[in-house]
Amino acid sequence: MTLEFKTLSPQETIALGEEIGKRLRGGDVIAYRGGLGAGKTTITRGISSGMGLGDEVTSPTFALVNEYRKKDRRLSLIHFDMYRITSGEDLETTGFFDYMDENSVLAVEWSENIESELGDCIVISLEHQGGDSRLIRIETTDGDDRFEDIGDRYQR
Repeated sequence: MTLEFKTLSPQETIALGEEIGKRLRGGDVIAYRGGLGAGKTTITRGISSGMGLGDEVTSPTFALVNEYRKKDRRLSLIHFDMYRITSGEDLETTGFFDYMDENSVLAVEWSENIESELGDCIVISLEHQGGDSRLIRIETTDGDDRFEDIGDRYQR
């Protein structure tokens, strides 16, 4: 199933991310697709907020992984940047597989670099449309329809 949304500002992208975050479950893996400046970190800020983890999200470009946890929350958000990861051995050094559990949601930027390792995931593609506009596609498999009720506020 593929859903398309259009946001017109960073605030709308964050708000859409919040709606996504409210619907996530432990063990979910989000595979981001989109070039530099597409809004991957911006939507992750919203996802974190929607999960109740706050919106203090930064790009994991130099750290490779940022963890967002709160003691009073069941789920954690683990945000990866796989831009420099080119092999299974490189992936292993990030601790990626150690984070895959029912208490975490993984958000993976540059997921194309580790596509063969991801299995079933939620693919979120972000496309810059000029100015602050973004076309955002959410692709799920196996009849997963939990994002359908986000509504037509952002529907393209």
